[in-house]
Amino acid sequence: MGSRLSFKQKPMLLLVVIHSFFTLTRSQSTTCRTSCGDIPIEYPFGIDDGCGSPYYRYILVCSESGKLEVRTPSGRYLVHNVSYADPHILVTDPFMWNCEDGENYRPTRPFSLDTSTRFKLSPQNEYLFFNCSEDHVIVKPKSIFCERFPERCDSSCDSGSYLCRHMPGCSFPMSVSSCCSYFPRATESLRLMLKYCTSYTSVYWRNVGAPQPYHQIPDYGIRIDFDIPVTTRCLQCQDPSKGGGTCGFDTETQSFMCLCKEGNSTSHCKDFDAARHSRRVNVIAGTATAVSAAGAFGVGAGIWYLKKVRAKAPVTCGVQSNENRLF
Repeated sequence: MGSRLSFKQKPMLLLVVIHSFFTLTRSQSTTCRTSCGDIPIEYPFGIDDGCGSPYYRYILVCSESGKLEVRTPSGRYLVHNVSYADPHILVTDPFMWNCEDGENYRPTRPFSLDTSTRFKLSPQNEYLFFNCSEDHVIVKPKSIFCERFPERCDSSCDSGSYLCRHMPGCSFPMSVSSCCSYFPRATESLRLMLKYCTSYTSVYWRNVGAPQPYHQIPDYGIRIDFDIPVTTRCLQCQDPSKGGGTCGFDTETQSFMCLCKEGNSTSHCKDFDAARHSRRVNVIAGTATAVSAAGAFGVGAGIWYLKKVRAKAPVTCGVQSNENRLF
């Protein structure tokens, strides 16, 4: 049979219960890293679960060596740069051909993106294919008109491409017969091209801020454009006057969460502070009310019990016996 708590132990128990209540109702905020190596991580991305937008969940990974990588159905690729002003990321595929390979066209695998994400291959990419079988691929030079309006031309691989004659960073000219330029509109098209071509590489046109037509120069890599889903709640969450929180989401329901220093909120950090203060006042008031009610109940019960005992107690002329003992 368990022992009863003494009168001195009961206030201590009440304090423990109150402390436990505060501990359970205090939301713990998620720590969101703001960089991976020298690449800043901002909304809509996150490298910690619950940070950023759920549309890009599990896509970016910060390796143990501090390198940012992007996950795609075809593998994980090193990210060289992320731009939020002109939303895009730049990645490189180590299996693609580069100048150091020279005439050695090693086999490669096609790069692909998950179409269910808000990523898409940038139209500023240009793909160069090498040693294609002309029995299966139409290889011929295209007119200047096709460079401006490629959607109005046929799907041939352009052997007269400017990049085939001016490969960026290469000290030697490419053989025109072995190089052609083609922009695959789907991953399946890229697979088919590589089925009949030995290798390929990707070159994107990088903006350098110079006057046109010299505002872009070619560089190796794959440019992937992305959307930034902007919502009113996220803007309120990030507003410095409302606490300057970080936009995130609930890892179970994927609903919006504003991540603050001392906890999470469904709106903004100032709202979290107000709600926390309100909860604390309500708990204290509720505890005081409960103690007062318990005290009133105890006094009433004592009076009722005392009257009952006095009504039944035998007259003992002031001598306290076991029959009329109250305590």
